[in-house]
Amino acid sequence: MKSTLLSILAFIALAIAFLATPLFFTSGKPPLPPPSEGLPWQIDMLPEGRSKVFGLTLGEGTLNDAMVKFGHGDHHPQIAIITAPEETGVLEAYWESVSAGFITGKMVLTLEVSKEVIESMRSRSIKTEYMKSTTRQSTLHPDDKRAVLNFPIAAIAFIPAAQLDEERILQRFGTPDERIRGINDTEHFLYPAKGLDLRLDGNGKEVLQYVAPRDFARLRHVLIDSKTVTTP
Repeated sequence: MKSTLLSILAFIALAIAFLATPLFFTSGKPPLPPPSEGLPWQIDMLPEGRSKVFGLTLGEGTLNDAMVKFGHGDHHPQIAIITAPEETGVLEAYWESVSAGFITGKMVLTLEVSKEVIESMRSRSIKTEYMKSTTRQSTLHPDDKRAVLNFPIAAIAFIPAAQLDEERILQRFGTPDERIRGINDTEHFLYPAKGLDLRLDGNGKEVLQYVAPRDFARLRHVLIDSKTVTTP
């Protein structure tokens, strides 16, 4: 599945909620903040090559699960088929802003769906427009929008509001198994066991991309084949 699946991480200041109770005042010490959950580096490795991040199990969690967690209504995602030239296209859900613990950023979910279903939904699309270059975005028919709520999540891309640096990457995620230089002053930190490709961008926004660890070899192959990285 060749898709625009680039993903990022950034670290912003922690907002600590002060819980004032008599117990805290008698000790003379400020209360400890509650533990944060769903942070970008909190990746649970599950049996059979699966993983869980942001409270969503890749390959099993659905778009509906994500909407319950990250919002709908005024905070609903944009759902569309994104098609590059000579490709089948991918079905994506995009949030302009989500909160992952105390980290905020943009999020893109790529849904698991067959080529036949993609083509069928695109034929019923109510609008198709060009994004960048020749990539097209097809808006789903309302009936299809309801149907895709139960589609599983194949990949997650997270683009944080704040920028990331090498020191923080190593501190939060550990030493990567592989580092690959990209074009335009970018570098990919690869964590196969976590199903994570973290792109550090010296000139723009970083991207954190998650897949189930069992699918990581395919992600790396797409990354190399895209010619956006250089290998020795």
